[in-house]
Amino acid sequence: MEFLHDDIYIEQVLNGNTKAFAFLVDKYKVLVYTVAFRILRNHEDTEEIVQDAFVKAYHALGSFEKKSKFSTWLHRIVYNSAISKTRKKKLETNPMDDFLIENYSIDNTFENLDELTHEEQKTLLDVLISKLDPEESAIISMYYISDHSTDEIAEITGLSLSNVKVKLHRIRAKLQVYLKQYLKKNISKIQT
Repeated sequence: MEFLHDDIYIEQVLNGNTKAFAFLVDKYKVLVYTVAFRILRNHEDTEEIVQDAFVKAYHALGSFEKKSKFSTWLHRIVYNSAISKTRKKKLETNPMDDFLIENYSIDNTFENLDELTHEEQKTLLDVLISKLDPEESAIISMYYISDHSTDEIAEITGLSLSNVKVKLHRIRAKLQVYLKQYLKKNISKIQT
């Protein structure tokens, strides 16, 4: 299905055609779900947050000032709702030692990845991302999966642009460390 520009649907909703909002839901439901799931890591909580976020967006549509793209505004609603839910649940995370991250050097970590199929690489990436804390998982997903710019991520998360860039760098470093650890543990499985 080919969608019209978001502003057209927004104007239709604001002019009384409430059914036009369904097109915005259809257009963004997968991306919004991905961001929320990366934070919550639970399908039931994710579905709840996504539904709530679309309801919040619908009710606040009149206050949408179009200073950013609708998708960025919507992602901010989802991101804030999901982060709030994780804080309420008081999820425990195991932070990685910054010393380990900063002193990580790329050596032969990726030499065995060529032996994996595309689907195996995708599964491995999902496993590695799931080891990140919820905020890191959301940021890396917004950047690589939802194709948000660092400016948009800063707007969505409320972080400064430089902080987003630093976080992306550290998250990539963590993923490389996790990958190296994973490959060391599973090298025999990959080679067979």
